[in-house]
Amino acid sequence: MSQLRATPYTMTINGKGVAGVETMGVVNPASGEVFAQAPVAGAAELDMAVSAAAAAFPKWRATPHKERAAAAINAAKVIAAHADELAEIFTLEQGRPLKFAKEEILGASHWLMSMAKFDIPVDITEDSETRRVEVHHEPLGVVCAIVPWNFPVLLAFWKISHALLTGNVMVLKPSPYTPLAMLKIGEILRDVFPAGVLNIITGGDALGPLMTAHPGFAKISFTGSTATGKRIMASAAQDLKRLTLELGGNDAAIILPDVDVDKVAQELFMGAFYNTAQICIATKRMYVHDDIYDALRDKLHGLAKFLKVGDGMEPDTVFGPVQNKPQYLRVKALMDEARADGLTLLEGRAVPQGSGYFLPLTLVDNPPEDSRVVTEEAFGPILPLLRYSDLDEVIERANNSEYGLAGAVWSSDIDKALAVAKRLDTGTVWINQNLQSTPVTPLGGHKQSGFGVENGMAGLMEFTQPKAIYIPKKAAK
Repeated sequence: MSQLRATPYTMTINGKGVAGVETMGVVNPASGEVFAQAPVAGAAELDMAVSAAAAAFPKWRATPHKERAAAAINAAKVIAAHADELAEIFTLEQGRPLKFAKEEILGASHWLMSMAKFDIPVDITEDSETRRVEVHHEPLGVVCAIVPWNFPVLLAFWKISHALLTGNVMVLKPSPYTPLAMLKIGEILRDVFPAGVLNIITGGDALGPLMTAHPGFAKISFTGSTATGKRIMASAAQDLKRLTLELGGNDAAIILPDVDVDKVAQELFMGAFYNTAQICIATKRMYVHDDIYDALRDKLHGLAKFLKVGDGMEPDTVFGPVQNKPQYLRVKALMDEARADGLTLLEGRAVPQGSGYFLPLTLVDNPPEDSRVVTEEAFGPILPLLRYSDLDEVIERANNSEYGLAGAVWSSDIDKALAVAKRLDTGTVWINQNLQSTPVTPLGGHKQSGFGVENGMAGLMEFTQPKAIYIPKKAAK
């Protein structure tokens, strides 16, 4: 057992370790058993964290941007230096195979490095003979960040990088299902950022509502379900907190008949099932032209039967368990209902038996458009394959969703694919790609997939408020 796993887990408040009022068990989803304890914050610890952040804010906002960027780069280097140990913790609590867990840790480091390259601009909207008008982008204050369990480190650092680089301070809460990696990161960064700038607290379901209702926060940045996002929005309305909400998606991929099935099958498969299909921007509905439907279905089923689902600590595992028991039961019920309704389910390789949260990678062969496996976001390893013949009709079907997060178009004709992409009502569309996001490109949803964006200059600006200053060229007499 590494030193990072063996030491007690504590929250980071005002640059110090804090134990919390009690502890909660953290379950390894590959075994279904508790393997570690995490601290639980109550109202007192939350108040302490918000007060520490508020006290740190005046000095941090006044710190030159270059110095804030240097601190972020230093943090990125510290995280990368601990990548192996952090990845081990990550796999134990999240379930994702170790090699992919390390990719996320290094991805968080990369995000910090990349976002630190942005300068915060002062926009000149007028420069005439009589005056100059400057628009400054000022920090908001104390930011509340709430992070989900599917990408518990990378998505945390999307929020951390945006907030801290723009001069804000933060209190961050990881998911109660995956608190440990971020607790350890908070510990190893205590000497990197000034005390109170980054506070990390953990707790159960009661902590989130306490945070979103707390009057000390100026902004909430949340990634998670649409249902929870709506509750947060209602809570934030009481004192008009600023919001960035990255919510659910039921993302459609449209496969045009001119693709080379042999070449694209594996990428399509991973675009749907990577991280055991627990990705907001994963393919959740795959529309395949009649001409290639049978061939692609068989290729995808072959991959499902070949690739291993298992414990993420085993080196040949490609897909881990569903991350937590409630989600496992929900996805299993969706599979059972589809089977009971007479739908054709094409299951993949056998999964480990026992108390772990394992489900087979499953394709649903051309279910009705109004079936739950099509209309709902499963967020688990079940993918409906749907036939189509008419392009206009399939675009309409793809857009017939309350969500609008991401989508994909696959074709050997880029111009044709681009024309289709422009007609999809989503915040992101990939052509012949999947699951791509970059630090310089904004990501956000349409419709009930949320509002606001993360990443790029647009994402940074979400954590600022503009101040226009009118400056005369001549002093008043």
